[in-house]
Amino acid sequence: MNGGGNMNGMGGGNMNGMGGGMGMSSSPPPGAVHHRHMMMHMTFFWGKNTEILFPGWPGYDHSAMYILALVVVFFLAFIVEWLSHCNYIRESSNRLALGLLQTLMYAIRIALAYMVMLAVMSFNGGVFLVAIAGHTAGFFVFGSRVFKKQSPPPEVLGKNSDLPPMSFC
Repeated sequence: MNGGGNMNGMGGGNMNGMGGGMGMSSSPPPGAVHHRHMMMHMTFFWGKNTEILFPGWPGYDHSAMYILALVVVFFLAFIVEWLSHCNYIRESSNRLALGLLQTLMYAIRIALAYMVMLAVMSFNGGVFLVAIAGHTAGFFVFGSRVFKKQSPPPEVLGKNSDLPPMSFC
């Protein structure tokens, strides 16, 4: 601590809003914007006051936005399962175009899967449950035998999906 109340040049004398003793002012510097900072949880917790994917979203004390965030996470997980089990690419003579389309679908699936993973890393119990529910519902609709057609077309035989299986190991 130097003579001006700063700790090794970090300035402000605020200590991240903790106030503190030693004559430091707890008021922000002029022109500073007041934001409500949320604590980063490292264990699962329950509640609607969380941040999911983006700073400030769904916000603090916004039940409707929290529910919207849960719906978004559910559908992200559902779409990941759809992409994991879809069979829409048909063989043709243009293998380069097919390879590029398959690669694009793979990139989208992986990006969405990582978004679901990052949402779960908010450690919010509701987000965790809707991510599991989205993956489960997506598998039930697209991966299980419940909604499969009786006999697949001949060009699909021996092919489970357009994309390789997901591996997180």
